[in-house]
This record gives sequence, C-alpha cells and structure tokens, in this order.
Amino acid sequence: MLRIKRSLSILTLFSFLVPYAVVAAPPRTPDKTVNCDILVVGGGLSGVATAYEAILAGETVCLTEITDWLGGQISSQGTAALDERPTQRRKLFYSRGYLELRKRIESKYRGNINPGNCWVSDSCFLPRDGHEILTSMLKDAEKKGKGKLQWFPNTVIKELEYSSDGKLISSAIAIQHQPVQGAPPLNTTPLSQTIEDTYTYQNSSRFSKTIVRLAPKQTKSKAGNNAPNWYVVDTSETGEIIALADVPYRLGIDARSYLEPSSSSPQNDPFCTQGFTYTFAMEATKDPQPQTMPAFYPQYSPYYSYELKRLASFPLVFTYRRIWSPTKGQPMEFGGVKFNAPTPGDISMQNWTWGNDYRPGTSADNLIYTRQQLQASGQLKPGGWMGGLRTESLRKAEENALGYYYWLSAGDTDSQLGNGVKQPQPNLRFLSGLDSPMGTAHGLSKHPYMREGRRIIGRPSWGQPEGFSIWEIDISRRNYNDEYYRKTLPPDMYRRLKAALGGLEAASVLSGQISPDKVARRTRSTIFPDAVGIGHYAIDFHPCMTKSPPETPGNTDRAGERRGAGQAYPFQIALRAMIPQKIDNLLVGGKSIATSHIAAAAYRVHSFEWSAGAAAGTTAAFALKNGIAPYQLVDKLPLPEPRLQLLKQLLEKNGNPTAFPDTSIFNQNWDDWK
Repeated sequence: MLRIKRSLSILTLFSFLVPYAVVAAPPRTPDKTVNCDILVVGGGLSGVATAYEAILAGETVCLTEITDWLGGQISSQGTAALDERPTQRRKLFYSRGYLELRKRIESKYRGNINPGNCWVSDSCFLPRDGHEILTSMLKDAEKKGKGKLQWFPNTVIKELEYSSDGKLISSAIAIQHQPVQGAPPLNTTPLSQTIEDTYTYQNSSRFSKTIVRLAPKQTKSKAGNNAPNWYVVDTSETGEIIALADVPYRLGIDARSYLEPSSSSPQNDPFCTQGFTYTFAMEATKDPQPQTMPAFYPQYSPYYSYELKRLASFPLVFTYRRIWSPTKGQPMEFGGVKFNAPTPGDISMQNWTWGNDYRPGTSADNLIYTRQQLQASGQLKPGGWMGGLRTESLRKAEENALGYYYWLSAGDTDSQLGNGVKQPQPNLRFLSGLDSPMGTAHGLSKHPYMREGRRIIGRPSWGQPEGFSIWEIDISRRNYNDEYYRKTLPPDMYRRLKAALGGLEAASVLSGQISPDKVARRTRSTIFPDAVGIGHYAIDFHPCMTKSPPETPGNTDRAGERRGAGQAYPFQIALRAMIPQKIDNLLVGGKSIATSHIAAAAYRVHSFEWSAGAAAGTTAAFALKNGIAPYQLVDKLPLPEPRLQLLKQLLEKNGNPTAFPDTSIFNQNWDDWK
C-alpha cells in the first residue's frame, strides 16, 4: 500500500488525488454525419426505453452504447434478475414497455418467466437473451410507430458542440470501434484494458475507429419556432454527458440536512458512491473441477465474506441469482429463505456485497471522477474526454471479481464471520468464452453493474431555489421520531425536518406553536405535480469502504452509510428531476436524474430505469412536435401548466403510468404496499 511521506509537497500530494493527466488529441475529420431527432447516449434499460417510446412516436433515434449489447443491467452488466417489489409485481403496474419485456422473457422460456428458479426475484434469466429480446422490441417498435432506429454499438461520445449562446447541444462527435484485421474479437479482454483506447481518435493495434458526427435531422424546429430542433438524452451508466457538458451535478454523499437527515456525513463527500460490480456466471457440476488460484488472490482474500450468519450457506448464495436451472433440485431452507438445491447444469450469476462488489470511497481510488478531478486531468478540455472513470479501479474490480469466484470454489476464510464458516465448493466451473452467458472470453460482464453515477441538480424550483432534487424524506418510510434524529440533528434542522413532513401543520411547527414531536408520521411519498413516471424499491445500500484500498484487511463499511437504508413508499419521477441546468435540449434518464445519494439507492432498479426512459422519450417527442423546450412545461409551477397536463395525459394514454393507483393527498394508506 502506498505511504505518503509528510515531506511531500502539496503539489506532489495533489497528484495522487487526481487522475493521470490526459493529453487532448487533435480530432479527426468525421468519417460521416448521421442525422436524427433524438440522440440517446447509453443503451441500458433507460436508453432502450427512451428509444422505444420515441420510435413509437415516429421519431428518428440515434442510440449509442459502449458495449455491443442492449439492456445494461439485464445484459452487458449481467444482472439479469429483475429487482421488483411484491405489490407492484402482483398488480403488474409498470410501463407498457417493461410489461412487454416481461412478457417476452416468459415467451422466450416457454411460459416460464423464471428459468433460473432464483429466489431473489420473480425473473432470473440469461443476459444474452435480454439483449436479443430488447433488439426485437425496438425492431417491432419501428414497424408499429414508423420511427427509425440508428443503432451504434461499441460507440462512445467524445465531444459536444454547442450553439453560439451555449444553450443547445448542436451536435456530438462519437467514436465507434471495431477490431482491426487479425486482432482479437471484441469482448476478448476486460473493459479496463480497452476503455482508454475506445475514447481515442487514432486507430490502434487493436481497434480501427469510425468518427461519426451526430446532428439534428431538421434544421429548424418542427413547429417553425426557436425551440430546439433535436434532443440529447443522457441515459449513460455514470452520467457521462452531464459531466462532459459540465452542467451542475452532485456525486456521492450529500451533506446532512433536514431533507437528507440520515446522511452519514455533515459535509458533501463526492468520493463515496455505492459499490460497483463485475458479475460473472458459474455452473454447478457433478464432479469436482480443478480450481486455479489467481496470482492476485491473496491481495483480495481478506475482503470476502458471506456477510451475515443467516446468509452463510453456499446453496443459498448460489441460488440467490441463479439464471438457469434445467433440473429442479430438492427443497431447502436456510435463514428463513426457501429455495431448491443446486443441481448439475445450473448456472448462477454472482452479485454479492462482500464478494464481487468493489467499493472504493476515497479520492485515491474513487471510480467516477469528480468535476475537480476531471478538470485537473484535462478531461474537460476540448478533445480531452476519456469517459470520466479511473481505469485502475476498473482493473482492480475485475481482479476482485475473479478472486471472489476462487474464494467461492476453494476459499476457507470469512472476513466477517470468522473461521469454520466457509467451506470449499469444488463442484463449480467458471463460465467464460464468447458464447458464455456474459458473452466475454474472460467471463466477466462486459461492463460493471453501476448502482450510482453523477446526479444532476435540477433547475431552481419553488421550495428548492438552489435546484430541484428528490430527497430522502420524499420517499422513505423511516420514523423520524427516532431518538437518533433528536440527538444528532441541530434543533433548528430537526424542527425543519418535522415541518417538511407535517403537511398542513408545517407553518405551526416552524413558528413553534406545535412541538416537532407532535407531528404524525407521514405514510406516503411526496406527490409531484409534474410526475411523469413511477418506481418502487427499498433504499438499498452497498456502501463504500472506510479505508483505501477497499480490500485492506479489517476494512469496514463507511460508518453511518447504512442508516439511510430501509423501506420506501411507492414513488414518482418528477419531470423537474430530468431537466438539467444551462442546456435546453438535454434530458436525463436512468440513474442520473436529480435525486439525493439516499434516494438514488431506491431510484436505480430495472422497472424505474424503464419508466424514466419512457418519460424521457415521450417528453422529447412531445417537445419536438409542440415546439417547446421541456423546462417550459414546469417553469411556472405551482401554477397550472396546461401543456404539462397534456404530456401527462399522453403518457397515461400510452400505458406509461405517472402515479400509482389511488395516489392523492387524501390517501395516506401506503403501508400495505410491500
């Protein structure tokens, strides 16, 4: 581990805290220009949903993706296990495209939506099939809606070009890569070994590059006015476009406040984001298999653990996210969980907190670079953008994941539960190869599963003059009468917290007429007048670690990070959370909408991503046809916004709910939603 001597100068010390400086390479002349109405950056679930709705609305969509698979979470990131809540799943209350996705998964497996017979979800399946299903959905949407998809796999955005006033993105320069003749095929080596090459204009010994200029299809607004003539939607996994465009955003922990009372820090901490994960697939075998210890295994072995005694069962962990099970095993139960035992031929996908999660949390190892780090490294200079990620942390996460497989198969230690808990499990085979479930020669997912990225700060709004965001108290079921909040929060902050939860009693609480302790616990989430989508999931944390590197022996979760975890009420997606500052033709979907660190822990799962994408695609198409910028739909709130109501009606008509059933200020009965 690197030790920094006190005698080092501040400049030398600062060099350890920022990424290695990049040199802005001179741009090549674009090889071609492609025109579209909407540019969607990121082919995950939110990006696919954006394209799906925009194509159904008749628009021409350019969709870029750094990998060659559509679907993000359910494909290239390997987490093909739908995170859903029981009540929403029972009612099947989802966006129309997400319902279609579930239907096609079930059809693919001949009426079985859970071919993996996993216990964490109602549906666990093979990642490759997720990509194929989404591809067919977009093709069918083209036929039905008369829109057009221009799909750019293996493509990254390198530069943005702006209008003279800086308020519009006028075009984007993309780099698409493909193997040069005689080079290994795509997905032969892990992302850390190729990502820097993919963001470089020049051809390399591995890749040839096609430079594509993506630009508006129309020279003027379809409505003939000065409204934007195209839209860019950032649905990337880490908020690449909002960083490249340099719009205001937050990263990591938000400072403790009456809106975010469970925050683990009194100050902002941009380095502590949720852990990210390279998933992999392994097969149960009839006979023991040879297991080879990676040379780097001793470095990471102090980290691995089943975590809790109620989880300390290999069959439980194997079946947790089992994605293929041709033979049903014997019934088992452990820690109160019922499941079927693994049988030879079963395939398990691994995504485990004290396993293949990699959880850096300091300025020396954070994965997603802050604005200051990007600026210091030159990535915000023209031609300097390299994706905004620390390549070394990607590499170490890859090693950590491969080491976790070896621990599962041959390890006999447990960092959290001590000796005698972990037993070797040699009847396993690590699945690798271009025809394997992850579609890679190395066996790891093509891209890590990202739980958190950069989050925009929305435009100033009534009640939030510094910029709109969705906060912890907007969704959490937590009882804030807990003694912790009375003792930890300053009296004025505690009073403001209870006033914010007090509804009609707010003014009386702030004035001191009503004691904060007399405020009844709110039993629903905040109702947003500009709601354009829905979601429901627990506030689920995979916290960053205290020390650097994460695998340091004896390391712990960052203190207090799990305090914000817990159940959430069914919640809404506000349009204001999707509209960034500064740029009028940029919308945001997926995990980069304006949420706090704690709220983001619930606003990150599959059905939410789809709902946010459906809202983005519908909003962009609506804005184009009506000659209006999205911010103009909400800039007069809380006064009536007639055009906003037309958008909401269109979403509902198309089968994209903007609210859960019976949502109103008079319905306080949401505790029954599980």
